Amino acid sequence: MLDQNPLVSIQNLRVEFPTHDGVVVGVKDISFDIKPGECVCVVGESGSGKSVSSLSLMRLVEFGGGDIAKGRLMFDPGNGAPIDLAQQSTPAMRDIRGNQIGMIFQEPMTALNPVFTVGDQLTEGLIAHRGLDKKAARARALEILKQVRIPEPERRMDQYPHELSGGMRQRVVIAIAMACEPRLLICDEPTTALDVTIQAEILALIDRLKREKQIAVLFITHDMAVVAQMADRVVVMYRGDKVEEGPVEQIFEEPREDYTKMLLAAVPRLGEMTGKPAPERLRLMRDGSVGAPEPIIVADPKPLLKVENLITRFAVKGGLLRRTVANVHAVEDVSFTINAGETMSLVGESGCGKSTCGRSILRLVDPQSGHVSLDGTDVLALSQSGLRKARRDMQMIFQDPFASLDPHMKLYDQVAEPMQNYGIGNRGERQDRIAQLFDRVELPRSFMRRYPHEMSGGQRQRIAIARALALNPKLIVADEAVSALDVSVQAQVLNLLMELQQDMGISMLFISHDMAVVERVSHHVGVMYLGRIVEIGTRQQVFENPQHSYTRQLMSAVPVADPRQRKISKDLNFRPIPSPIHPVDHVARPSVYRQVAPGHRVLIDPVTHS
Repeated sequence: MLDQNPLVSIQNLRVEFPTHDGVVVGVKDISFDIKPGECVCVVGESGSGKSVSSLSLMRLVEFGGGDIAKGRLMFDPGNGAPIDLAQQSTPAMRDIRGNQIGMIFQEPMTALNPVFTVGDQLTEGLIAHRGLDKKAARARALEILKQVRIPEPERRMDQYPHELSGGMRQRVVIAIAMACEPRLLICDEPTTALDVTIQAEILALIDRLKREKQIAVLFITHDMAVVAQMADRVVVMYRGDKVEEGPVEQIFEEPREDYTKMLLAAVPRLGEMTGKPAPERLRLMRDGSVGAPEPIIVADPKPLLKVENLITRFAVKGGLLRRTVANVHAVEDVSFTINAGETMSLVGESGCGKSTCGRSILRLVDPQSGHVSLDGTDVLALSQSGLRKARRDMQMIFQDPFASLDPHMKLYDQVAEPMQNYGIGNRGERQDRIAQLFDRVELPRSFMRRYPHEMSGGQRQRIAIARALALNPKLIVADEAVSALDVSVQAQVLNLLMELQQDMGISMLFISHDMAVVERVSHHVGVMYLGRIVEIGTRQQVFENPQHSYTRQLMSAVPVADPRQRKISKDLNFRPIPSPIHPVDHVARPSVYRQVAPGHRVLIDPVTHS
């Protein structure tokens, strides 16, 4: 049984943000409790006030320009005498943060310090709060990195955040939050950047900490399937207000509010596209209902992008002279074709090479070898000036919107910049185009005067999408483009991307770990593992007849939006992760495939030959 006394009690909280347009109320008047060993999930669309509530508990909201105007934030530090966090001094809060209350932040690149190694950032809290010496702190840090399933933890300890993939950075942030075993763990979209297999294990890890150590968990998410797996109770928020609260089964089975019903209806579910040969855009009605779907069929598909035998490796330096001692085989012998007006999706675990593959195609990183041809142009042979010209035809939507936006520029200027760089239109024409782009990504035109830090994570991602569309490119590389968006906005943005594809014949390389989204948008799918494509075919072939064991494992790990079908295992059995790092003299074998059906190929395992 849970202790009846709450560990945390938020009472009538109101948070205000002064802006150029007057005071914006982030949270109006919300109250809820969290007991020891209980997980309370706060759900709602981006901008609903979910993150503001958690940042208020940590008193970090003040550093983002917010002000706790009213309310009490009662917290039991372990002595049975609750304290009001809203009244605590700065030194007192410094001792509570990271020690009594741990927080997993939404955007790992901004949560980590770029000039310190992963090891330094992990051991800092252990030394400050737990009084460990450097050796003991490092041993504990290694243990936590293994718990969050980071491959080669010893090597990662000495790396910097920019050397890790988005998913690995998120796991480092999770490790830092859990290092001191806090009494309250605040999880702000902790699995947004993680693929389904690692998400399942991280959720199981948080669930085990909750049960075994009676840690209270405040879990903020827009993913209703994750809510179904994790929550004991659910708080639904909309525009700063709490609209509904109740046990997880009640919220899912008997939601009272229309807004809660809309959130549940917008959840993409794996298997919805079974039997359908082409992606389908949902026609969303004004009242939130869904109309007749429209399949995206290209009558006479012609190749736009051809990738052949692409290899990208990163040198691992070591020793006093910083010589190359090994190579990270990030992308190994990858080949595929994207037709004009169609979408090819790459799915796989974080660190499998999908983002590096996308960056290699745009030459944001230089591949070792291979061929990349865009509409007949050899991208890898272009000079810098030729590449600049070609990039007008191929744009990228990045995984981390905060890192890809300039914090000192207004949003209007950020969308206008690519058009100015390429001399497109006069000032008036650009102004009209930008206004249309803001309309299309469902952002008010008044937001043009805002800066990135004044936006929620989901709103920032929509700005990044608008900027990528500004040049009317032939190819968009969408790297986790909708992972930061709540389900209702995600549906709108996916519809927008598919609508643009249909209207303008845009091709997409869609990089994602969300299997339900990939099933919705894809014409073709490639499943990546350790730098290689292990299975490739049409969306129907891969999803309805998965042949590789890894593809089947990915699909079985997808969480179900039903609290009575919990997949979280009681005991964690971490499977060892093979390393993509090999010695300099390692000779990688070529990728050999078995054809299952025309266009459907599966990698032959060199050990089992299957």
